[in-house]
Amino acid sequence: MAEKVLMIALSPTMEEGTIVRWNKREGEKVEPGDLLCEVETDKATMEYESPSEGILLKVIVPEGASAKVADPIAIMGEKGEDISGLVAEVAATKPAQPAAAVPLAEGPPVGAAVAGAPELEQPVPTAQSPAPIETGRIKASPLARKMADERGVDLRRVRGTGPEGRIVKRDIETIQPEAIQPGAVSLSLTDIPSPGEALVAMPAVIAERIPVSGKRKIIAQRLAESKFQAPHYYLKLSIAMDDMMAARAKLNARLKEKVSLNAFLIKFVAEALERHGVVNASWNGDYIFKFGTVDIGLAVAVPDGLITPVVRDCGGKGILAIESDLNALIPKAKEGKLLPEEYKGATFTITNLGSYGIEDFTAIINPPGSAILALGVIQKQQVVVTSKTGEDEVQIKSMMRVSMSCDHRVVDGASGAAFLSDLKAMIENPIEVLY
Repeated sequence: MAEKVLMIALSPTMEEGTIVRWNKREGEKVEPGDLLCEVETDKATMEYESPSEGILLKVIVPEGASAKVADPIAIMGEKGEDISGLVAEVAATKPAQPAAAVPLAEGPPVGAAVAGAPELEQPVPTAQSPAPIETGRIKASPLARKMADERGVDLRRVRGTGPEGRIVKRDIETIQPEAIQPGAVSLSLTDIPSPGEALVAMPAVIAERIPVSGKRKIIAQRLAESKFQAPHYYLKLSIAMDDMMAARAKLNARLKEKVSLNAFLIKFVAEALERHGVVNASWNGDYIFKFGTVDIGLAVAVPDGLITPVVRDCGGKGILAIESDLNALIPKAKEGKLLPEEYKGATFTITNLGSYGIEDFTAIINPPGSAILALGVIQKQQVVVTSKTGEDEVQIKSMMRVSMSCDHRVVDGASGAAFLSDLKAMIENPIEVLY
């Protein structure tokens, strides 16, 4: 008997999933445990294994489309079975679609005049119009899909030149700009009103419409909740990195596999958290929960946001063990293959933008933790130091600016300052921790 295949929660916090790829096609036999499709959740791309046996009779949610948990995504049954009743039932439960596209903002249509403002430029037609947007299943080779993901190409706007219109490598290589920037609108800049003039509602200057992925929606929601629910305050200082970098170089000289600076920093942060347990804690309304282990998340940039793979029990691990965990987690994070237990529940988070040359920045706390450490670039600076004789002298040191965002409900200013002061002392004198 035919039955609906429902979207299931593939992660503890998943409310909606996007079908990335159907691994079975309509008319194919499906066995229990077969990989039915791949679903992008709030943090990663997960595999959806078929819970039952049958023929995939109808795909309801095509590739690239989303469905909420418990919504039907397909129909399975026996070959030749009449599923018109189920199809009608699914269609009846779908919300009505608007007849016209919703405008991006209130105000006049593109190209219309606005009182007191310069005229807007009309969109200039291109020599080659983009392919019409496909709404059904997109035929594309795996290599073409990978290249499209890397280049930000919307496959729905690509004309395939392969067999039966299949999108192949050459189609991505010769892509037109319209496929990379779907829905581009050409507008001119508007005048800024002078003091005393009435503000007139103006459409924004829009260069591109970028669909928001389910992952980015969740990131935006949770960071907004963290920023506005947790009263953030910030502690900043500079740390001399010369001795830690020398210790790392000495260790790496004896190893075949090099140890990253992140592994060293995670270990030192873990040591500081062991000494200052109030920072390794979480706000839970009537209670503050102190965590029994130090689980540190390292923010990793991915194409549609960021994710924090978590190194568990850092306090009980050495630097080499931490490096081994990072080597396993970071590639999975970049490929969107992390399991929920590999990215959830960091008790403290580190984010490092030093590789981008950023000198100093502040970060938003990543729940359930109550603090996050933002690391800037390491650069040589002139530093005034006091010699043993009490005289001031100028030295050149490799300095790194760090900023810690704290939840004031959990971490008082003095507690956060004590933690950061101890962390600075350990990094500047690593022999006390390493030996």
